[in-house]
Amino acid sequence: MSTPEVSAPEVGTPEVSKPEAVLFDMDGTLVDTEVLWWETADEIAAGLGHRLTDADAPEVVGRAVADTAAHLVRVSGGGCADTVAAELAGSFFRRVEAGVPLRPGARRLLAELERAEVPFALVSASPRAVVDSVVAGSLAGFGFAFTLSADDTVRTKPHPDPYREAAERLGLGPGECVAVEDSPDGSASAQAAGCAVLVVPSLLPVEPAAGRYFAGSLEEVDLGVLRGCRDGSVNRSGDRPDPGIAELFQG
Repeated sequence: MSTPEVSAPEVGTPEVSKPEAVLFDMDGTLVDTEVLWWETADEIAAGLGHRLTDADAPEVVGRAVADTAAHLVRVSGGGCADTVAAELAGSFFRRVEAGVPLRPGARRLLAELERAEVPFALVSASPRAVVDSVVAGSLAGFGFAFTLSADDTVRTKPHPDPYREAAERLGLGPGECVAVEDSPDGSASAQAAGCAVLVVPSLLPVEPAAGRYFAGSLEEVDLGVLRGCRDGSVNRSGDRPDPGIAELFQG
């Protein structure tokens, strides 16, 4: 599948106009935790007698703990969803606590938003304990207006609730916000809420759609690109192959 990339719109004046607010996904977007989540799910799945393959990816990558737990119970034919969810959350938390790297370009982009006084928030489908661990670790020192976890709304991604809640907390309409996502579920959540969506894929390809803009990395993203996503003025081009996910974890 091809992944279109964005380039900043041409700017006629030295000062680039700014987006009203930016809503960042966490796992796979700002920090490289999707690999840890896949490894966690694979470990728990193996204990249930199931080996993860690419066919499982849509139920694992970008999904909430409860969703992945339900899937593993369904495909393995064993276990209790609540127990599996607790095992997934605990194992993932331990991996995250050991430290996770920032995605390329994340530090520079967050610093640029701070300098420009553009409010930004974290909107994650991970449990609160995981979000707090990452914010206190890899994302420490960045001025997030607030953080939302899977525990903070009745429904989490792919439902629109988290992004609607985030926009409301900022006193903005969803259409005034740009969401930055890496997964199909996260992109669907932000788009259903009414946000413009900048997709920076990590492990799972995201289908192109109206209102979605793509970049190969956060290193390609700046204030001009984010503003362009909101007003539709970004240019999109380029192709990038997507490898099979399971292959990334096979020796």
